Amino acid sequence: MAYEEHYTGILEKMSQLILENMPKAHYSSLLNDFVESEFFLIDGDSLLVTCVCEKSLEPGQSLHFFYLVERYLLDVSSKGGHFAIVFFKDAEYAYFSVPGLLTLRTALILHLQKNTAIDVWTEFSGCLSEKWSITLSQSCPYFLILADEGLNDQQTHLFNFLVIQSWAAKVNIALFSGQTSGIIRLYAYFMQSSYSKQLFFKQFEKDIMIDYKTLIQQLEKYRDLDLTTLFGDLTFNNMVEKACETMSLLKQLWPEGSDIRRALCVTSCSLFLEMYHCFSENRGKKASKQTCEDRQEQGSCLTLKDVEDFCKLHCLSVVFQLHLPLSQRACSRFITSGWIEDLKTVFKMKQWCEYFILSNVHMIEFWSLDLLHLSDFSDEPLLKNIAFYYENENAEGLDMNVGDVIMKEYVHLWDTVSKLVRNFDLGKPFPLRTTRCHFLKKIPSPIKESSQEKIKNLGFIPMSSSLVDEFTGDILKDLPFLKNDDPIVTSWIKHKEFNELVHWDSQRPLSDDYDKKNAKFTEFSRDPRYLRSLQKYHVFQRLYGKSLETVSSKTITTQGPKVKKDSNKSRSIKAHETKADKIARENKKRLIAKEEQREEQKWNTLSSSIEKEMKRNLSSGLKKLEEFLKSCKSNSVKVQAEKVGLTACLTAWKDHCRTEGETTKDLSIAVNMMKRIHSLLDKHSELLQEADQKLIARCLMYLGFDELANSLYPTQNAADDIKMTKKNIHSIGIGPVRFQLQYMGHHLIREERKDPDPRVQDFIPDEWQALANQVVATIQNRYTKILPAGEVLCGVFTKDYSHDALNCQVLVTDPVSFESLLLAPHRQNWVKRIRYVIFDEVHCLGGKMGAEIWEHLLVMIRCPFLALSATISNPEDLTEWLRSVKRYWKEVDSAMGEKTLSKRNSGSRGSHHEDQAQARQSYKVRLVIYGERYNDLEKHVCSVRQGEVCFDHFHPCAALTTDHIEKHGFSSDLVFSPRESIQLYDAMLQVWKSWPRAQDLCPENFTHFKNKIVIKKLDVREYEKNLKEEFTNWIKNGNEEQARMVLQKLSPDFHDYSGRMLDFFPHLVEKLREMDKLPAVFFLFRFESVEECAKAACQFLEDKQEEKRPSKADKEAHAIANRLRKVKKSLEKQMITDENNEKPSRRLDQSIMQEAEHDYLLKRLEKNLEIPQDCTYADQKAIDDESLQMVFKRVKYEINGNTLKTLARRGIGYHHRFMSNKEKQLVEILFRKGFIRVVTASETLSLGVNMPCKSVVFAQNSVYLDALNFRQMSGRAGRRGQDLLGDVYFFDIPLPKIEKLIKSKVPELRGQFPLSISLILRLMLLASKADDPEDGKAKALSVLRHSLISFKHCRVTDMLKLYFLYSLQFLVKEGYIDQEGNPTGFAGLVSHLHDHEPSNFAFVNFLVRGLFHNLCQPTHEGSKRFSEDVMEKLVLVLANLFGRRYIPAKFHDADIKDYQSKVFLDDFPEDFSEALLEYNTQVTEDFAAFLRIVSQLADMKLEYQLPLSKIEFTGKDREDSPLASHLMSCREGRRAVSPFVCLSGNFDVDLLRPGVSDNVILHTVGIDHTQAPVLWPHGFDSTGRKMPLSAYALDFYKHGSLVRLEKENRIHQGRAYDLLKYFSSTIKSISISLRELCENEKDNVVLAFEQLSESFHEKFEKV
Repeated sequence: MAYEEHYTGILEKMSQLILENMPKAHYSSLLNDFVESEFFLIDGDSLLVTCVCEKSLEPGQSLHFFYLVERYLLDVSSKGGHFAIVFFKDAEYAYFSVPGLLTLRTALILHLQKNTAIDVWTEFSGCLSEKWSITLSQSCPYFLILADEGLNDQQTHLFNFLVIQSWAAKVNIALFSGQTSGIIRLYAYFMQSSYSKQLFFKQFEKDIMIDYKTLIQQLEKYRDLDLTTLFGDLTFNNMVEKACETMSLLKQLWPEGSDIRRALCVTSCSLFLEMYHCFSENRGKKASKQTCEDRQEQGSCLTLKDVEDFCKLHCLSVVFQLHLPLSQRACSRFITSGWIEDLKTVFKMKQWCEYFILSNVHMIEFWSLDLLHLSDFSDEPLLKNIAFYYENENAEGLDMNVGDVIMKEYVHLWDTVSKLVRNFDLGKPFPLRTTRCHFLKKIPSPIKESSQEKIKNLGFIPMSSSLVDEFTGDILKDLPFLKNDDPIVTSWIKHKEFNELVHWDSQRPLSDDYDKKNAKFTEFSRDPRYLRSLQKYHVFQRLYGKSLETVSSKTITTQGPKVKKDSNKSRSIKAHETKADKIARENKKRLIAKEEQREEQKWNTLSSSIEKEMKRNLSSGLKKLEEFLKSCKSNSVKVQAEKVGLTACLTAWKDHCRTEGETTKDLSIAVNMMKRIHSLLDKHSELLQEADQKLIARCLMYLGFDELANSLYPTQNAADDIKMTKKNIHSIGIGPVRFQLQYMGHHLIREERKDPDPRVQDFIPDEWQALANQVVATIQNRYTKILPAGEVLCGVFTKDYSHDALNCQVLVTDPVSFESLLLAPHRQNWVKRIRYVIFDEVHCLGGKMGAEIWEHLLVMIRCPFLALSATISNPEDLTEWLRSVKRYWKEVDSAMGEKTLSKRNSGSRGSHHEDQAQARQSYKVRLVIYGERYNDLEKHVCSVRQGEVCFDHFHPCAALTTDHIEKHGFSSDLVFSPRESIQLYDAMLQVWKSWPRAQDLCPENFTHFKNKIVIKKLDVREYEKNLKEEFTNWIKNGNEEQARMVLQKLSPDFHDYSGRMLDFFPHLVEKLREMDKLPAVFFLFRFESVEECAKAACQFLEDKQEEKRPSKADKEAHAIANRLRKVKKSLEKQMITDENNEKPSRRLDQSIMQEAEHDYLLKRLEKNLEIPQDCTYADQKAIDDESLQMVFKRVKYEINGNTLKTLARRGIGYHHRFMSNKEKQLVEILFRKGFIRVVTASETLSLGVNMPCKSVVFAQNSVYLDALNFRQMSGRAGRRGQDLLGDVYFFDIPLPKIEKLIKSKVPELRGQFPLSISLILRLMLLASKADDPEDGKAKALSVLRHSLISFKHCRVTDMLKLYFLYSLQFLVKEGYIDQEGNPTGFAGLVSHLHDHEPSNFAFVNFLVRGLFHNLCQPTHEGSKRFSEDVMEKLVLVLANLFGRRYIPAKFHDADIKDYQSKVFLDDFPEDFSEALLEYNTQVTEDFAAFLRIVSQLADMKLEYQLPLSKIEFTGKDREDSPLASHLMSCREGRRAVSPFVCLSGNFDVDLLRPGVSDNVILHTVGIDHTQAPVLWPHGFDSTGRKMPLSAYALDFYKHGSLVRLEKENRIHQGRAYDLLKYFSSTIKSISISLRELCENEKDNVVLAFEQLSESFHEKFEKV
């Protein structure tokens, strides 16, 4: 490059930084339930480059390009994306070498601005401008979607500048490369901003600015050089003037206005012809000065007449675009010939002219220019088609009439061009070709054939299965079917041949997950060490359970069946109470009296000490009083205690007012006094005497609440002893309502469900909290039950652990494991025993992982159930769906009942018990909504000011804008605390002095508060509701400015900090400790930060202790330890001597003295090393030392065991998903006990884990911090029964993000694609092999019929039915089921590996072909061991199948030569590659044929519209133009391809290409290539670049080091551990399955897999 010497070298550093971070990118959902909560940006040039590089797009076909853009944007929008597209002005410079894209870019911007509602930003010069930085800080986008590579090096550099600047602004980067889209999610590589990346920008900011400026200057020079070559002396600005002149002239010719296609055609052609005329003249002048030899080297160029002909062809093609509907144009022939070389200059000049015209259309005022069809401004394939006709077919004698309408339009356009060209005369419109120059190259086969014969017109395989008939019967009649004797259905024979060849039984039933876990348990059940560990486990579980709750253990007594009593006898018993009943009633009275007496005695014993403590310290005394009241069961005794507390408060208040009250009053005393009054009047009013009321009135008078006092006890004498002069001394100075709302809002009485459920002892509905992994411990701690031998009360079945799963009365399980039981054919008898199911966190139904499993569970269970969630915004829709499922089961049960009855009538025996259970079955689905939270939640923002962490209260209204309130109002879950309601009222009153309703909404005058001593939470909610309504009316009634001022007044004083906020994390924790806001959970979303922050807080405390520690303390501790060691050694020696001597030792006194010294030294050492209270967050009294050591002992051999113990001693812990269960449980138990009071955690604590706390802190921004997770996580704040107020703090979270989180709504539940071929196979297995086939079929039908995505959507239902039929066709052809739907071949093995689709099908395909038998050859004949080379090749194959982790394509450019590891995974061995290609080819052909059949479901009206702008390209075919019919004659072979995509010459046969984009398929069908069971060996991004697979599994097998995986493969150790654990378990699962299927004990494949499983597991266990 000519100007390279001016660069500083920062370009290479930036590129290297970005490349280094690419393999670390997380592949996750960009739209992670965001809905309204997240705003992001899309770089417009990256979008353009990505769509332009789409393999199916033909250059110059603009309508197809716009279709790709709109389809992507619609996909993002429909998934809830809230975004803007930004086009930087400087980015134009990257296209000056390809002016065709410059025109396309200009058209794209105009189209998005004029024809869509997309927010398009074009006002920024570049990403380093100050204006852009300000906009980023104000809009706070969470991420920017960007391309990682441009069309040339210069554009790549521009993208890199944008990446670096975005990271510096704390904006994350999401890559276009590798994006995949599901039904409700969009997945992409996500590169997060971090402090180190922000530091990079600060460090090299000057160099970055210099190089950016240099790059732009260089590109500008290249632009000018290119323009000079084409247009001579005309500069860029000259060309702009020329374009404006041409458009002004057109305005005069067409004053009525024009369609953009006509206007662009005539103006660009006329401007181009004039420019080419000048170009030809200049070329002629230069040629005259050149020698003959120079002219020969230069070659010949097109004449002006040639270019005129070319423009005529262009005008005709535009007329075709104007008059032919898309349905006709989609049938256009595709010419594969390329343009001749001499046309390159012509195209370049013409495209520059189009750019100058389009970029200046806004300059022409008062002219109607219709931009609706701007997207269709260019159709180069159509131009080729026309040119080919005139150059070849027409020249050879074929003369087709263009049609009158088209001819008239064409003549009009050419005449206008002639008028616009002023420097010379143009020829007439006809003939179109006046010269013999061929514009197209001559090639043997210039017309692309549809090649329809390559796609078989397959029909569906006929199935004689009742399940198939019942699910798809209504559409079968309209579908093509094969004949029964078609050879295609006999492929299953290959499985039989394989079985006979290697002595395998592929149809042998395999053990399921439960069998394997149970077999492992049985294997160890006799091992004494295992039994001891099991005993320890149960002891620990009880400890774990005790940490979770305070309910004491109960023994469940099982009642026998009640004897049915005679109904007449029952009525007579009710009428006459028996003697026994009377005795029972009297006994109950006596028991109650005794209970009262015991409580009275207990109070008499404790009262004096409590009174003394309240006099000494009111606060601690009241705590003891509260503890007594919690345990007291007598209301009369409670009244006595409350009165004592009230009297103590009154005395304390009077004393306080006399001494300190004149300056500042401690209102906490007044709050405690009102709490006692509330309790007495609300809970025990019926027990109060006149003296009690007088006491309460007296207290109210002392607080200054005279009116309330008189309303309770109306007498003048009550205030006699309060002198008027002292009233001001005792009064709190504000009204009683304001006082209660502002200072004791969280103490206000709530409405609670206290009525116990008679069916379950100790179950009070309002106290129940549904948990996840802690339920087992809770049940084992709370209940014991005597059961018959072999049965247990509680069992557990998860993917990691199984115990007593099928012989328990209460099973705790996860969705995946429960689904495996429900779908297991031989478990159906056990399934029928299930009487009740509780689904916790049912909103996971809309999650990104395992959502379809939740669907399957909810539609398969037949018993009553309870589904719980705190975060569903559309529960009514969910309820309606579940009701439809229950209606189905009601019909099924009714039909089955009739069959059972007919069998019984015919003499068959039936189960009377089952009939009774069915009769009791309820099919009602009831929705219970409770909108009130027990604890108040208040939010605070943290900022750093002058090196100190500061907090500001964040009022919920601060998150709103007047526009938001006007459009959406106040969301239902945006609630105020009582003091926040007061703050809103005060702000409204301050802003609008003459507010008409100020008096009505004044707290003291509000209807629900007036003259109430006890204000309840419901009253405050009514006040809040009225305030919100009034504030909304302000906005609606024209007082928007006042409303805006109120919101501004309520906004916090937030200061953004430019440094690294996490450096202040220890100070944040200290500040919360000082404010008594611990225990707290700190949420961070990178597990590296989770550990780092916990360790930083610990180090802070250690440094603090070190500063306080005396200088000689360490020396003293060392001396004591040495002396202690000597004394201990002496004692041990003395003990040995005493044991050997028969006579007592004479040195007994000396031994006693040494023991005493030992104890003394030990105490001194402990005191020396003791952690001071202010240097730990641990509460030492929370747990006894024995229990603490038990918890510590469990993590002795864990990776992070020592670290966690060190942290725990400081009261700190961390919690993330890469920790072992034992490590997590240590933190959970000690936090629940109160020993650990600071926990840093990832999102693992957002669901199901019972770890409530006083405060929740969001200490890191993340893609996972969305509306759903925010509510889940913040819900942890406020411990039930301990904290009436929970606090949520935002630390290092941008203010706009906070606002979005608070005002956003929880996302609605939406269904996902519910079927997979593996699932369909499992359903067929269930229907044919279930213990009860009728029941199995009913469950399978329920799954098929009741997907959430198809609920109320008939078209989706039909699509699923067709996909079901395609899946059956695939399964029959591959030999997994027969035509009756019965399993055959390796159906069991494939379904066992169902979560690895499509790798499971490819694996079995390799197995059946004998490839594994060829690979797995032992070291020598007769040996059972295999060489390391064989093992590594086997790992290579399995890694390509089951360890697929893609790396962004750009990382191929990284320098990895120095690495010892592979990093990029090699391809399959040659024989496996060939087999996979054959498998993929067959599957792809079948899937393409299926798409052709399913295309009949497409909504063609929508297919002829652009997806986002809904611009239609419809109309009737032009039958009056023979030429049009001739050119658009390819109607066959385009059934499944979008008509927009057909414009680029794509046919159905193109669906067979590897990595073909889903954009090719008709988008309204709802099917894409992800549903095909094809496993391409390579991944490709949307631009066609190969995406390598990570070699992490193979690399680990070779070196066994997580450290090297992190360093070389760029995978964090925790994530690598997770991936390897999954890979290892897959190998083990395959190994066990193969052993079960093989009859030959010496089979090489089985032995090889067993050896690999063992060796890989050993390597894994070491880390």
